[in-house]
Amino acid sequence: MNARIAPLRGSSPKPARVALLGTGVVGSVVWARLASWADTQFGERLSLVHAANSRFAISNRDGIPAETSDVLMRNPPQASALDTVEGVLAGQGTRIVIDATASEQVAARHAHWLARGIHVVTACKLGQGTTLSRWHAIQAAQDAGGTQYGDSATVGAGLPLLRSLRALQAGGDRIHAIAGVLSGSMAWLCNEYDGLRPFSGFVRQAGEAGYTEPDPRDDLSGEDVRRKLLILARASGYPLEADAVQVESLVPEALAGLPRDALGDGLQLLDAPLRERYAAAYRNGEKLRFVGRLQAGGLATVGLESLPAGHPLVGGAGTDNRVAIWSDRYRERPLVIQGPGAGADVTAAGLLDDALAIQAGEAGAAQVFSGRPKNASIG
Repeated sequence: MNARIAPLRGSSPKPARVALLGTGVVGSVVWARLASWADTQFGERLSLVHAANSRFAISNRDGIPAETSDVLMRNPPQASALDTVEGVLAGQGTRIVIDATASEQVAARHAHWLARGIHVVTACKLGQGTTLSRWHAIQAAQDAGGTQYGDSATVGAGLPLLRSLRALQAGGDRIHAIAGVLSGSMAWLCNEYDGLRPFSGFVRQAGEAGYTEPDPRDDLSGEDVRRKLLILARASGYPLEADAVQVESLVPEALAGLPRDALGDGLQLLDAPLRERYAAAYRNGEKLRFVGRLQAGGLATVGLESLPAGHPLVGGAGTDNRVAIWSDRYRERPLVIQGPGAGADVTAAGLLDDALAIQAGEAGAAQVFSGRPKNASIG
């Protein structure tokens, strides 16, 4: 008679304790997904112990139950919610801050937390997409604290863009150039605009659908794409200063100077220039796309381009991001990565993917993050 021997089972590691900062569109999806994992294997890996927005905070070292997700809005204001994060996460085990804000104040704390042994996962571009000194501080803080910076959601809402760039370099490849449609809102506008109806109407429609920022000038100015391009460039071995990117804004000076409550009629200032650009592209059989480019040597540009129908960046639909990468391996035909580049669900998924990878401590997982790869893949 053959006896079956049960495999040895080690003790399960304690779940990582998570502090969620930001309970808006993306943060609320992160919270809901964590709550839905309560009785699953993922719930055994991540435990939400602190949640805060700019006015309120709630903490429970044993985990915040799903039914209290609305309590945050009823709690008394916290005078300095950011100062409570380290106290709530104090102790042994894996500790993670998930930054689902667009806050400069929170981004300024990233390096501080990393240096003190707290991992940071973020969708905010203000950490690695602004000054080069802050980018260097984040890299140094990871080394000092033995921590990781999960940044997959900062560009492409979790698409494997940064992961691919780092994996290529870990395998000995060199990145020569990158070109991409990096803004979901601008992708939608270029895909939908027909040159017949006013461009301003499409901008209003995009705002109503939640594709643009509350002030659409943030998208039309190219600032969002500039930050994303800086993140990609720095991850590709081009440590550019923040002002190194040449940006062509679509916002006329007269529109840029208007107060936000006067934008209604002011958006009409976009119509004539965009109609002319569309007509010129149409005559050449081309399409308009709002593109961020990194070229060999570190030249970086952002602006509206007229591209032939067969160009790698012309495909896609809706809010899709589409990014082409040229390298030693992909010298003649670029590697193209495409998918939804905006949306709460995909952004939240990107944040949680990074948090789970940190908790797992998988071999080679460092390639996902902004620190230098610890394990090289085979090229």
